[in-house]
Amino acid sequence: MTFSKEHLNTYLDNHYIHRSNWLRAAVLGANDGILSTASIAIGIATASDARDPLILATLAGLVAGSLSMAAGEFVSVSSQTDIEQADIERERKELEEMPELELQRLAEIYENRGLKKETALTVAKELTEHDVLEAHIRDELGINEVSQANPFQAAFASGAAFTFGGALSFLVTLFFPLSSMEYSIYGITTVSLILLGAISAKTGGSSVSKAVIRITFWGSIAMGLTAVVGYLFNVGVT
Repeated sequence: MTFSKEHLNTYLDNHYIHRSNWLRAAVLGANDGILSTASIAIGIATASDARDPLILATLAGLVAGSLSMAAGEFVSVSSQTDIEQADIERERKELEEMPELELQRLAEIYENRGLKKETALTVAKELTEHDVLEAHIRDELGINEVSQANPFQAAFASGAAFTFGGALSFLVTLFFPLSSMEYSIYGITTVSLILLGAISAKTGGSSVSKAVIRITFWGSIAMGLTAVVGYLFNVGVT
């Protein structure tokens, strides 16, 4: 059976690993946006009978959280990228100073993956002739185009997802009655978490039920603990 060049070039379209970096940032941002904003709103709602402090606290948490998530994700992924680039430069220097030793290391890697010693050495030599640095970056350092993260992409995905997730709780504080505010926020947030778990699982090709149970379980605990704090420190903010 033969495959066309176009098919071979698009084989990753049927897999999900190439989505892992931005999907991780987006799920983390959305989950944090939903939970942190809802938890702030629930905590204030249980401690106050006024709408203004509730709206102000929720909005402040939404804005600060989205900017913090974007900045934090950018710094984190940039640090990872810096480490990868430093390792690449170190590998480049080692290839210049001790090429024979690096060739043996590459051959050992292929031998440990199951190739015969002679075959592993042949493969190492051919890849060295083709692009020695690329071969060592991919097979010795484990860095490839799929695993490499993009700081700007991660920051945007995380910040935008946080804003979208947190906006739901903010809208609840604007329009739902104060008498049942904490229960309204809890209900809307639970539905949001279920949808987030299902969407992230479908996007990543994993189990929907497992993702939904995991995210709603821990989300409920977080909101419940925040509500307890609100009741314990009921200061009657007006």
